[in-house]
Amino acid sequence: MHYEEIQRQIAELIAENSKGYTALFEAEKALAEAEYTLDTTEQKAFLSAEGSVADRTAVAKLKAADNRLQRDLRRAELNRVKVKVKAIETALMALATQAKLIQSETRV
Repeated sequence: MHYEEIQRQIAELIAENSKGYTALFEAEKALAEAEYTLDTTEQKAFLSAEGSVADRTAVAKLKAADNRLQRDLRRAELNRVKVKVKAIETALMALATQAKLIQSETRV
């Protein structure tokens, strides 16, 4: 691999990494909104239900099940974005190491 090729790949990874931080923010925002929706749905269902506390809790959880699924999907999406950003950062470090090795070889 040539030094110029490594430089090009590093530039591409840096650009991809900056997109990753935007994606990370969007995923965090989507998770926060999903958690808010879940909390409000569950609390409203609990307050409107009748019976013992255990009955009301069970009814509230059932009524909020779809919102819980959406929250879990947003959490999975956030984790996927975090893993992708970490992989890009790792690839950047590896390419930087290769560039240093090539540079030191050309000096010798």
